[in-house]
Amino acid sequence: MPKIIGEIRDAATGEVVQARVQVLAPNGENVAPADAMWKVGTGEPFFYSNGQFALDTTRGYHRVLVERGTEFTPWEGIVEVDGSTDSSVDIKLERWSDLPERGWHPGNTHIHYDEKETDPDRRLGYDSRVEDLRMTAVSILKRWDLDYATNKYPPGVLTEYTDTHHHVQSGEETRHNHDPSDPFKIGYGHVMLLNIRNQVEPISRGLIVDQFDPDYPPLSYACDLANDQDGLVIWCHNGQGMEAPVAAALGKVHAMNLFDPFWTDIEYLYWYHMLNTGIKMPVSTGSDWFVSSANRVYSQTNGGFAYDSWLDGIRTGKTFITNGPALYLSVAGQEPGDTLEVEKGTTIPIHANWSSHYPVQKVEIVQNGKVIARRDFGEGVTVGHIEMELIAETDGWIGARLGSGSRDSFNQPIWAHTSPVYLTGTGERSEASVESAKFYTDQIGEGINWVKTKGRFYNDSQRKEVVDLFKQGQDWYRNLT
Repeated sequence: MPKIIGEIRDAATGEVVQARVQVLAPNGENVAPADAMWKVGTGEPFFYSNGQFALDTTRGYHRVLVERGTEFTPWEGIVEVDGSTDSSVDIKLERWSDLPERGWHPGNTHIHYDEKETDPDRRLGYDSRVEDLRMTAVSILKRWDLDYATNKYPPGVLTEYTDTHHHVQSGEETRHNHDPSDPFKIGYGHVMLLNIRNQVEPISRGLIVDQFDPDYPPLSYACDLANDQDGLVIWCHNGQGMEAPVAAALGKVHAMNLFDPFWTDIEYLYWYHMLNTGIKMPVSTGSDWFVSSANRVYSQTNGGFAYDSWLDGIRTGKTFITNGPALYLSVAGQEPGDTLEVEKGTTIPIHANWSSHYPVQKVEIVQNGKVIARRDFGEGVTVGHIEMELIAETDGWIGARLGSGSRDSFNQPIWAHTSPVYLTGTGERSEASVESAKFYTDQIGEGINWVKTKGRFYNDSQRKEVVDLFKQGQDWYRNLT
């Protein structure tokens, strides 16, 4: 039986690189090596390649599609198999982006493999390289007694998978759900603990463990224990959970993961409310169950990739999140994570530019949660910019975001969002700040009521601890109303 034999290289360096590959036979069926490991998630099927592949097939014309991360232009070609000899194809992938040259390096901060994954070591060896990620984090978690495949990895750097250009680590998702029949009904919330040396106990609490486990301790305690290890604390799932605004107000969280794993407009809500109240909360993202989307957070290192400076970029908010497009923001020369001090009435120039492999249809500048400038491109564009001037009337924040009906090979709509540039010095608070403070004052009040009337604890002392913690957060917001 004839074979297709392929080799994949980085066009600029000549290096053999890992990638995901799709080969369609003349009858439209996907063909792959017998031992192929397949991409997980929605969209088109691909198998993973270590840079070379050989597969048995039939005569005729075959369509070959090769992708590597989001910064390389997908390669597509037609290979003819005549039936008498093997057919070879040399694939050279070219970058469409200059992100590494500008000091931006991608990571995925939220990955687990479920109990059905039979070869986690092999998959983990592929994930960071195929997706071209500089930082990749898998994390342990506990939900009932399910034996998740990535729970085998101890906290800390996974040296077997780490090299100069790829840092792979194991962290922890500490969590609480208040309804075991529906894992999406989040109770206190879910928190990602990265850059930790020691496991933080308990991993989970409440009904997500078993029917007898108490709704204690609160997640804020886990944040404290991770911070004691110089860990990175990232709140998951767009700030969902009754404890998220409490932990954020009390300074226990470094960043928030949005859109893990998928994108929807409404998921800006809790993050925007936090920013409106003056909380400096950088943005991050991940893909949650497997690499099931192209989501990645870019951190600015001011040079080549170095893990410590990459972490610093997350902590200081020098980030943007995306599933492909590169998005840059400048506010009077300040970039995401920076604070711009201006007097009331000052004219502030704002500029955002972007580049993308997939067409972008909408780009917006957002101030305090409201769109203040927008450009629409019906057919979509791959490069562009948006400029405006803003008269500073209040303190607050400014960010940039983009979206598109274009979809990638995971069948996800194209999006990106920057962390904010913060404005201060006007001496005036925005209406959004007051409204958001009231929003969280009321929401935490609902959480306090749940703890008092429905939460399960071993004793009244535990219940009082959680109520007192929530009241501290509530008082912080109430003082802003």
